[in-house]
Amino acid sequence: MNKLLTLLLAIVAVAIGVFAYKSQQQQAEPSHALLYKQTRSLADFSLTDHQGNVFNNENLYGKYSLFFFGYTSCPDICPMTLQELNYIYPELKNITNDKVQVVMVSADPKRDSVEKLNQYMQYFNDEFIAVRAGHDVLFPFSRNIGLMYAIAEDTNEEFYLVNHSASIVMTNPKGQIQAIFKPVQGEPGTVPAIDSDRMLADFRIIHSQLN
Repeated sequence: MNKLLTLLLAIVAVAIGVFAYKSQQQQAEPSHALLYKQTRSLADFSLTDHQGNVFNNENLYGKYSLFFFGYTSCPDICPMTLQELNYIYPELKNITNDKVQVVMVSADPKRDSVEKLNQYMQYFNDEFIAVRAGHDVLFPFSRNIGLMYAIAEDTNEEFYLVNHSASIVMTNPKGQIQAIFKPVQGEPGTVPAIDSDRMLADFRIIHSQLN
């Protein structure tokens, strides 16, 4: 009888602990990310991924998608962002039960062919996705998702830079814009970049509030 009572008390204690943890997570607010209480719709779009397949709204359903703009010739923000995401990707998969995807949208369709994007993604994580389209598709898509970009220099030159946001936008499993993870601003003159630890902490909170 004592053993049964001890077991019941242990089960109750665990249940209370789990309830308290979930309540705390649900009450917490992300520190560095912006969680949209009112989700924003994402207009119909059609891009091409780094394997030559169509990537559109249907690819977002059932997953948390993390979008950011970049390009393969980027000297700093893009490789830093991919590296930071790669650090926390296993944990993101664990939190979402393997229902998460990282998507880099190329802001440089002139140089970023499907083949080049394919090679580029292999340097970081072969599960990450890179997508491309012409500017006629990219400009309205970027405005809709809230990640702006602009060609900084003459594209007739061999090397030119592309200005783009360092933020990451998250869509929910319904394909709606749900949150934005902002980069950390360092000392003047340093490159703004996502902090993987902060992003992971905020992702946990956001995921708990949505589930």
